[in-house]
Amino acid sequence: MSSTRTYGDACAAAHALDLVGERWALLVVRELLLGPKRFSDLRAGLPNAGPNRVSQRLRELEEGGIVRRRKLGPPARSWVYELTEWGRQLQPVLVHLGRWGRLSPFRDLDAHISVDALMLALEGDFDQEASRGLAATYALHIDDDHVTVSVADGAIDITRGEPGAPDATITTDARTFAAVLTRKRHL
Repeated sequence: MSSTRTYGDACAAAHALDLVGERWALLVVRELLLGPKRFSDLRAGLPNAGPNRVSQRLRELEEGGIVRRRKLGPPARSWVYELTEWGRQLQPVLVHLGRWGRLSPFRDLDAHISVDALMLALEGDFDQEASRGLAATYALHIDDDHVTVSVADGAIDITRGEPGAPDATITTDARTFAAVLTRKRHL
């Protein structure tokens, strides 16, 4: 890690914050939870983070073993960033942090929210007990993004891309989906 800022504390939580505690770091991780992204796609999901800041966070996360950069094969041949296996272990941390953050009375529900953030919120709101015995696959078309949500006997799996044969397809925009998730709007 090149960052000179450290807590200098042997506590594992302090060390974790040395790795992901800088502003925008966990949001970069959030944007990569559904799969690899190009730098421009990362920036689109983090419109309030400047390009230099996102580049710096990516470098730090890469040096910390949380993110890796790789080149896609033909025909795309573009560079993407993706989480390492160790980086993917931050998913439940972000889900729980999101659940905790939803309790804040100061949260701005009208602010920008990315599709990746919406999917993290969906996972955080998922009721395992209510879905026991249910098996269904949903295609979500939110803005230009396509996401598959699979529910099977109390578990949810969310991935980027189209399902083979969805049980239902929902097409909407991010703002409307966010309003439904926050219960500001009903279907």
